[in-house]
Amino acid sequence: MGHRIEAHGIKVSGKVYSDLDKTPLFGVNVVLKGTMQGTTTDKYGKYAIFVPSPQSVLVFNYRGFKTKEIVVGSKTIINVGLAPIIEIEEKEEEDVVYQWSRTKKMHSTATMGAYDMGAGAVYPSPEIYYEGNFNTEEYDVINENIFQSPLQKPLSTFSIDVDAASYSNLRRMLNNGVNPGKDVVRIEEMINYFAYDYEDPQGTHPFSIITEVSSAPWNTKHHLVHIGLQGKKLDYENLDPCNLVFLIDVSGSMSARNKLPLLKSSLKLLLNELSPRDKVAIVAYAGAAGLVLPSTPANEKETILRALENLQSGGSTAGGQGIKLAYKVAKQNLMESGNNRVILATDGDFNVGVSSTSDLVRLIEEKRKDGIFLTIVGFGMGNYKDGRMEQISNAGNGNYYYIDNINEAKKVFVTEMRATMFTIAKDVKIQVEFNPAKVQAYRLIGYENRMLKSEDFNDDKKDAGELGAGHTVTALYEIIPVGIESSFLKSVDPLKYQATQTTRVANSKDLVTIKFRYKRPKEDRSQLITKVLKDRVININKTSDNFRFSAAVAEFGMILRNSEFKSNASYEEVLNLALGAKGKDTEGYRSEFINLVRSSQLLAKN
Repeated sequence: MGHRIEAHGIKVSGKVYSDLDKTPLFGVNVVLKGTMQGTTTDKYGKYAIFVPSPQSVLVFNYRGFKTKEIVVGSKTIINVGLAPIIEIEEKEEEDVVYQWSRTKKMHSTATMGAYDMGAGAVYPSPEIYYEGNFNTEEYDVINENIFQSPLQKPLSTFSIDVDAASYSNLRRMLNNGVNPGKDVVRIEEMINYFAYDYEDPQGTHPFSIITEVSSAPWNTKHHLVHIGLQGKKLDYENLDPCNLVFLIDVSGSMSARNKLPLLKSSLKLLLNELSPRDKVAIVAYAGAAGLVLPSTPANEKETILRALENLQSGGSTAGGQGIKLAYKVAKQNLMESGNNRVILATDGDFNVGVSSTSDLVRLIEEKRKDGIFLTIVGFGMGNYKDGRMEQISNAGNGNYYYIDNINEAKKVFVTEMRATMFTIAKDVKIQVEFNPAKVQAYRLIGYENRMLKSEDFNDDKKDAGELGAGHTVTALYEIIPVGIESSFLKSVDPLKYQATQTTRVANSKDLVTIKFRYKRPKEDRSQLITKVLKDRVININKTSDNFRFSAAVAEFGMILRNSEFKSNASYEEVLNLALGAKGKDTEGYRSEFINLVRSSQLLAKN
């Protein structure tokens, strides 16, 4: 018989199930290896996809299960069983039991209704997502921070960043057998994808500050400065109410199962976390924008679910119109003592009306004056516009996530969103001054899109990042100590009109002085915190799990970017650091990182 060749290639379909108990898996990524072409399984584990030839390889990836690759060959129906990941560590028997129970529990809840799409929901048959050889994903260029001399540039100033989109996006690519380009990799978002075990704040300020100094694992002649912030945790008994507006992209580009259908399932997870005091409105946009659901109490769940389920994709994308309407609805229902937020869910492919990135950024900058915060959640592959969404979220007192499967949706909308929605400090800026008697050169690892001018630090009109309740923020500086020879040092002619001597601090034991500015959510004047870090370098084996794990993530990011500063970075070193610093890992995110590094290592060898 042979293959039936259709307009877009060979149609392959089948079911994906768990090897553990043969139940179907919902939300499995099924991707044509080496491309951005893919689909996801429905509630019944079914999928369908076009492939160009019998030699094509399909990658089946689902969090908590081992990834499987299958050559299409002569079959057009391919049923696939996935094996749960069971990590065995001889040193920690409790971890073995925990990992097994966690995997089994996650599997059973994901397939037996914990992520159900709501009563009366309609589950369409698997949709085919095929884009030929076209890939129009867009990422802004990232030029890595270089080493700076404290004699020429004594201050390093940047805005905090709690976005995590880059990590989940590059994870999607690596799991699909695709090497992410260097501009996909934003190291600070990789680091801040993970929570860290910092001390809770004790004083009047809404966050604590933690610092450590040790050697840089990828270059032991250099030092690594670790700066951590821990936001004050929520009092869940006395939460302010939420005024939420879901701004949903229902354009034609959102038709794939890993876009609008996954988006609907994701928002339903969030609905389960809201209280009767919270209100939800829905604005949808395609060729034009419209109000799908006026502001409605969150306990009227059937009404909200019905409005959500009726959304269908089609048409071009008038993102600017949708943003204007969503902010208008949020302002009309503004809660003076509550949390007001627009949640924009899209693939970022705006193409009608106000659609240029610069125009959208200016629009968001104007709207944020009303005290309404913004969360952007990205979906999909193939035409994903990452750079645009990152810039918009930065402009809108907001944060930015990427959701590639239902488990990531649970992380964003259940595990973290309740805290994310409550901002405890806004316009948080960090400025570090380096002692030239101790520091020959320094560079901030990541945060390239968050750099500020020195004078921006004291300017309360300058926008910066927001810190949510209970969130952590981590930043790393690589330092070349005085007296160390390095090829990274660039010579500069002596200055003629100003002194560059260091006599005033020559005997100081200070390594750096770190200053923090932030505003409380309802205030317009910033507060200042100052912390001095002494030149006390400890052995890396005696550092905290926080230090070593963040260093491992940074080193992995430099490898993925093929950074000119990676020095002796290696997959082996990343794995050694991460394995030794995994800690409690309650949600399994650090274990997942370790497996991702191993997958990347295999991909690099091949």
